[in-house]
Amino acid sequence: MPDPMHFEAHAALYDQARPPYPDALWTCLREEHLLGVGTRVLELGAGTGLATGPMLPAGAQVTAVEPGARLAARLRAHWPSAEVRVATAEAVTLPDASFDLAVAATSVHWFDLDTVLPKVHRALRPGGRFAVWRNVFGDPSMPVSTFRERVAAITARRDDQAGRHASTELDTEMWARRLIATGHFVVRRIEHFRWVIDLDTEQTRALFTTFSNWTGEEVSEAADTVHELGGVVTEHYLTPLIILDRVHR
Repeated sequence: MPDPMHFEAHAALYDQARPPYPDALWTCLREEHLLGVGTRVLELGAGTGLATGPMLPAGAQVTAVEPGARLAARLRAHWPSAEVRVATAEAVTLPDASFDLAVAATSVHWFDLDTVLPKVHRALRPGGRFAVWRNVFGDPSMPVSTFRERVAAITARRDDQAGRHASTELDTEMWARRLIATGHFVVRRIEHFRWVIDLDTEQTRALFTTFSNWTGEEVSEAADTVHELGGVVTEHYLTPLIILDRVHR
Protein backbone atom coordinates (compact mmCIF):
# COMPACT_ATOMS: atom_id res chain seq x y z
CA MET A 1 0.00 0.00 0.00
CA PRO A 2 1.08 3.63 -0.41
CA ASP A 3 1.99 5.62 2.71
CA PRO A 4 -1.00 5.54 5.12
CA MET A 5 0.10 8.89 6.58
CA HIS A 6 -0.99 10.48 3.30
CA PHE A 7 -4.29 11.03 5.10
CA GLU A 8 -2.56 12.83 7.97
CA ALA A 9 -1.03 15.30 5.50
CA HIS A 10 -4.51 16.01 4.10
CA ALA A 11 -6.46 15.80 7.38
CA ALA A 12 -8.62 18.88 6.79
CA LEU A 13 -9.43 17.87 3.21
CA TYR A 14 -10.13 14.28 4.26
CA ASP A 15 -12.55 15.56 6.88
CA GLN A 16 -14.32 17.71 4.30
CA ALA A 17 -14.29 15.52 1.20
CA ARG A 18 -14.93 11.92 2.22
CA PRO A 19 -18.62 11.03 1.80
CA PRO A 20 -20.57 9.35 4.64
CA TYR A 21 -21.30 5.65 4.74
CA PRO A 22 -24.76 4.73 3.39
CA ASP A 23 -27.79 4.57 5.66
CA ALA A 24 -28.40 0.94 4.67
CA LEU A 25 -25.14 -0.08 6.35
CA TRP A 26 -26.22 1.36 9.69
CA THR A 27 -29.63 -0.29 9.30
CA CYS A 28 -27.88 -3.63 8.78
CA LEU A 29 -25.73 -3.18 11.90
CA ARG A 30 -28.83 -2.40 13.94
CA GLU A 31 -30.59 -5.48 12.51
CA GLU A 32 -27.65 -7.55 13.73
CA HIS A 33 -28.03 -5.92 17.18
CA LEU A 34 -24.46 -4.66 16.99
CA LEU A 35 -25.21 -1.11 18.14
CA GLY A 36 -27.17 -0.06 21.18
CA VAL A 37 -27.08 1.65 24.54
CA GLY A 38 -23.91 0.66 26.36
CA THR A 39 -22.36 -1.27 23.46
CA ARG A 40 -18.59 -1.09 23.90
CA VAL A 41 -17.03 -0.46 20.49
CA LEU A 42 -13.37 -0.61 19.50
CA GLU A 43 -12.81 1.30 16.26
CA LEU A 44 -9.46 0.82 14.51
CA GLY A 45 -8.18 3.39 12.00
CA ALA A 46 -10.94 5.84 12.88
CA GLY A 47 -9.69 8.81 10.84
CA THR A 48 -11.73 11.94 11.53
CA GLY A 49 -14.72 9.96 12.82
CA LEU A 50 -16.73 9.15 9.72
CA ALA A 51 -17.89 5.90 11.33
CA THR A 52 -17.51 7.07 14.94
CA GLY A 53 -20.20 9.72 14.70
CA PRO A 54 -23.15 7.51 13.66
CA MET A 55 -22.35 4.96 16.38
CA LEU A 56 -22.53 7.40 19.28
CA PRO A 57 -26.23 8.43 18.96
CA ALA A 58 -27.14 4.75 19.24
CA GLY A 59 -25.70 4.83 22.75
CA ALA A 60 -22.42 3.08 21.97
CA GLN A 61 -19.28 3.78 23.99
CA VAL A 62 -16.55 4.15 21.35
CA THR A 63 -12.82 3.79 21.83
CA ALA A 64 -11.36 5.17 18.57
CA VAL A 65 -7.78 4.27 17.62
CA GLU A 66 -6.14 6.51 15.00
CA PRO A 67 -2.38 6.79 14.25
CA GLY A 68 -2.54 10.30 12.74
CA ALA A 69 -2.43 13.06 15.37
CA ARG A 70 -4.12 15.63 13.09
CA LEU A 71 -6.87 13.22 12.14
CA ALA A 72 -7.34 12.26 15.79
CA ALA A 73 -7.59 15.93 16.80
CA ARG A 74 -10.42 16.44 14.34
CA LEU A 75 -12.15 13.32 15.60
CA ARG A 76 -11.95 14.64 19.19
CA ALA A 77 -13.34 18.01 18.10
CA HIS A 78 -16.28 16.43 16.28
CA TRP A 79 -17.07 13.68 18.81
CA PRO A 80 -15.82 14.64 22.29
CA SER A 81 -17.68 11.76 23.95
CA ALA A 82 -15.48 9.20 22.17
CA GLU A 83 -12.28 8.01 23.79
CA VAL A 84 -9.50 8.66 21.26
CA ARG A 85 -6.12 6.95 21.31
CA VAL A 86 -3.33 8.04 18.96
CA ALA A 87 -1.72 4.74 17.98
CA THR A 88 -1.63 2.15 15.23
CA ALA A 89 -3.87 -0.88 15.39
CA GLU A 90 -0.74 -3.00 15.74
CA ALA A 91 0.79 -1.02 18.64
CA VAL A 92 -2.21 0.06 20.73
CA THR A 93 -2.55 -1.58 24.16
CA LEU A 94 -6.03 -2.97 24.75
CA PRO A 95 -7.57 -4.68 27.78
CA ASP A 96 -8.72 -8.26 27.32
CA ALA A 97 -12.42 -9.08 26.81
CA SER A 98 -13.43 -5.42 27.10
CA PHE A 99 -15.39 -4.76 23.88
CA ASP A 100 -18.61 -6.07 22.37
CA LEU A 101 -17.84 -4.95 18.82
CA ALA A 102 -14.70 -4.10 16.86
CA VAL A 103 -14.97 -1.95 13.73
CA ALA A 104 -12.58 -1.28 10.86
CA ALA A 105 -14.13 1.21 8.44
CA THR A 106 -12.04 1.78 5.28
CA SER A 107 -8.92 0.87 7.24
CA VAL A 108 -8.37 -2.89 7.36
CA HIS A 109 -6.25 -2.88 4.19
CA TRP A 110 -3.58 -0.94 6.13
CA PHE A 111 -3.27 -3.53 8.92
CA ASP A 112 -0.77 -6.29 9.54
CA LEU A 113 -3.53 -8.85 9.98
CA ASP A 114 -1.27 -11.45 11.59
CA THR A 115 -0.80 -8.96 14.44
CA VAL A 116 -4.16 -7.22 14.50
CA LEU A 117 -6.55 -10.17 14.27
CA PRO A 118 -5.26 -11.94 17.43
CA LYS A 119 -5.24 -8.57 19.22
CA VAL A 120 -8.87 -7.85 18.27
CA HIS A 121 -9.82 -11.39 19.30
CA ARG A 122 -8.31 -10.85 22.77
CA ALA A 123 -9.97 -7.44 23.14
CA LEU A 124 -13.45 -8.74 22.34
CA ARG A 125 -15.59 -10.47 24.92
CA PRO A 126 -16.80 -14.02 24.20
CA GLY A 127 -19.59 -13.64 21.63
CA GLY A 128 -18.15 -10.38 20.33
CA ARG A 129 -18.10 -9.48 16.65
CA PHE A 130 -15.86 -7.69 14.19
CA ALA A 131 -17.44 -5.51 11.45
CA VAL A 132 -15.26 -4.56 8.49
CA TRP A 133 -16.38 -2.29 5.67
CA ARG A 134 -15.13 0.28 3.19
CA ASN A 135 -16.38 2.63 0.50
CA VAL A 136 -15.42 1.55 -3.02
CA PHE A 137 -15.24 4.64 -5.21
CA GLY A 138 -16.65 3.23 -8.43
CA ASP A 139 -19.13 0.33 -8.43
CA PRO A 140 -17.74 -2.27 -10.89
CA SER A 141 -21.22 -3.77 -11.43
CA MET A 142 -22.62 -0.58 -12.98
CA PRO A 143 -22.37 0.44 -16.65
CA VAL A 144 -19.17 2.36 -17.23
CA SER A 145 -19.78 6.10 -17.51
CA THR A 146 -17.66 8.45 -19.60
CA PHE A 147 -16.11 9.76 -16.38
CA ARG A 148 -15.23 6.23 -15.24
CA GLU A 149 -13.72 5.51 -18.65
CA ARG A 150 -11.47 8.53 -18.21
CA VAL A 151 -10.58 7.50 -14.64
CA ALA A 152 -9.69 4.01 -15.91
CA ALA A 153 -7.48 5.54 -18.60
CA ILE A 154 -5.61 7.50 -15.92
CA THR A 155 -5.03 4.48 -13.67
CA ALA A 156 -4.11 2.28 -16.67
CA ARG A 157 -0.95 4.33 -17.10
CA ARG A 158 0.36 3.09 -13.76
CA ASP A 159 2.63 0.08 -13.39
CA ASP A 160 1.28 -3.47 -13.21
CA GLN A 161 1.70 -3.72 -9.46
CA ALA A 162 -0.66 -0.79 -8.88
CA GLY A 163 -3.19 -2.35 -11.23
CA ARG A 164 -3.07 -5.69 -9.43
CA HIS A 165 -3.53 -3.96 -6.11
CA ALA A 166 -6.62 -2.10 -7.35
CA SER A 167 -8.24 -5.32 -8.54
CA THR A 168 -7.71 -7.15 -5.23
CA GLU A 169 -9.14 -4.24 -3.25
CA LEU A 170 -12.53 -4.92 -4.88
CA ASP A 171 -12.52 -8.64 -4.00
CA THR A 172 -14.76 -8.95 -0.93
CA GLU A 173 -14.54 -12.74 -0.84
CA MET A 174 -10.74 -12.50 -0.80
CA TRP A 175 -10.92 -10.12 2.16
CA ALA A 176 -13.29 -12.48 3.96
CA ARG A 177 -10.80 -15.32 3.50
CA ARG A 178 -7.96 -13.17 4.83
CA LEU A 179 -9.99 -12.14 7.87
CA ILE A 180 -10.67 -15.75 8.89
CA ALA A 181 -7.27 -17.16 7.89
CA THR A 182 -5.78 -16.97 11.41
CA GLY A 183 -8.70 -18.92 12.88
CA HIS A 184 -9.78 -16.16 15.26
CA PHE A 185 -13.00 -15.30 13.42
CA VAL A 186 -15.65 -16.85 11.18
CA VAL A 187 -17.84 -15.01 8.67
CA ARG A 188 -21.36 -14.33 9.88
CA ARG A 189 -22.70 -12.11 7.09
CA ILE A 190 -21.56 -10.34 3.92
CA GLU A 191 -23.54 -7.52 2.34
CA HIS A 192 -22.96 -5.03 -0.47
CA PHE A 193 -24.65 -1.63 -0.37
CA ARG A 194 -24.91 0.39 -3.58
CA TRP A 195 -25.46 4.13 -3.56
CA VAL A 196 -25.15 7.25 -5.71
CA ILE A 197 -23.59 10.66 -5.23
CA ASP A 198 -23.21 13.71 -7.51
CA LEU A 199 -19.79 15.38 -7.51
CA ASP A 200 -18.87 18.72 -9.02
CA THR A 201 -15.39 19.66 -10.23
CA GLU A 202 -14.05 20.90 -6.88
CA GLN A 203 -15.63 18.07 -4.90
CA THR A 204 -13.94 15.62 -7.25
CA ARG A 205 -10.60 17.39 -6.84
CA ALA A 206 -10.91 17.31 -3.04
CA LEU A 207 -12.06 13.68 -2.85
CA PHE A 208 -9.46 12.31 -5.26
CA THR A 209 -6.71 14.23 -3.44
CA THR A 210 -7.50 12.11 -0.38
CA PHE A 211 -6.82 8.90 -2.31
CA SER A 212 -3.38 7.72 -1.22
CA ASN A 213 -2.49 6.18 -4.60
CA TRP A 214 -3.33 9.27 -6.72
CA THR A 215 -0.73 11.85 -7.74
CA GLY A 216 -1.48 15.55 -7.97
CA GLU A 217 -1.32 15.39 -11.75
CA GLU A 218 -3.82 12.52 -11.84
CA VAL A 219 -6.18 14.36 -9.50
CA SER A 220 -6.10 17.45 -11.72
CA GLU A 221 -6.83 15.35 -14.78
CA ALA A 222 -9.86 13.74 -13.10
CA ALA A 223 -11.19 17.14 -11.96
CA ASP A 224 -10.66 18.61 -15.43
CA THR A 225 -12.65 15.72 -16.85
CA VAL A 226 -15.63 16.61 -14.65
CA HIS A 227 -15.40 20.18 -15.88
CA GLU A 228 -15.33 18.99 -19.50
CA LEU A 229 -18.40 16.80 -18.87
CA GLY A 230 -20.51 19.73 -17.71
CA GLY A 231 -19.29 20.33 -14.17
CA VAL A 232 -21.11 17.50 -12.36
CA VAL A 233 -20.84 13.71 -12.60
CA THR A 234 -23.02 11.03 -11.01
CA GLU A 235 -20.89 8.44 -9.28
CA HIS A 236 -22.09 4.93 -8.38
CA TYR A 237 -20.33 3.69 -5.26
CA LEU A 238 -20.29 0.42 -3.36
CA THR A 239 -19.86 -0.35 0.35
CA PRO A 240 -19.04 -4.02 1.11
CA LEU A 241 -19.63 -5.12 4.71
CA ILE A 242 -18.19 -8.23 6.35
CA ILE A 243 -19.47 -9.19 9.80
CA LEU A 244 -17.37 -11.75 11.67
CA ASP A 245 -18.04 -13.75 14.82
CA ARG A 246 -15.30 -14.17 17.38
CA VAL A 247 -14.24 -17.81 17.68
CA HIS A 248 -14.17 -19.19 21.22
CA ARG A 249 -10.64 -20.43 21.89
